[in-house]
Amino acid sequence: MLNHTPEHQRLVNLLARVALRDQQAFKELYDLTSSHLYGVALRYLRTASTAEEILQEAYINVWQQSGTYAATLSAPMTWLISVVRNKALDHLRKFKRETESTAQSIDAVDAGAEGQVEAIADHADPHELFSAATEAMVLKRCVALLDAPQRQSLALAFYDGLSHSELAAHLRVPLGTAKAWVRRGLERLRKCIEAQQQPATGRAS
Repeated sequence: MLNHTPEHQRLVNLLARVALRDQQAFKELYDLTSSHLYGVALRYLRTASTAEEILQEAYINVWQQSGTYAATLSAPMTWLISVVRNKALDHLRKFKRETESTAQSIDAVDAGAEGQVEAIADHADPHELFSAATEAMVLKRCVALLDAPQRQSLALAFYDGLSHSELAAHLRVPLGTAKAWVRRGLERLRKCIEAQQQPATGRAS
């Protein structure tokens, strides 16, 4: 049986008003509950900035979904906590997927660079092999400096052979965004590789 305290009833009433798009009620609800719900988000996410971001997203959900709250099924604070918890868990799952995807992208670049060295090793003299290995190390170092979206986009485009449209669909981003990631990634790679090679060129001359 739910404990119908004055605070409980006040939150129930506020949620009912929020469902009717009452902005003043939403502000009151936020003032009454945000401190506690921030603590809930922080326990899951560990960092203050991320907890604040997820809390704001959770309140957007509250504004949009308050009409689904049923006072006979759960206490209002229990329902609010579940909204925050679900947003936090969604964020953690997304972060895990992005981390795994970035790791796979780095592995693809490493494998591609190693494959180039192995192919040259079959018929190259020691000088060519050393040069190829050095270039592979430079490439690996420069790729590691790219932003995660740029690194992943380049790996998918050049090692998996995805077109811009396929890349956009795979990453679930607009086509223009996918093109920009590839273009900016290539530009940063070019500048990094040139910077890495300049000292060696200077010494050789």
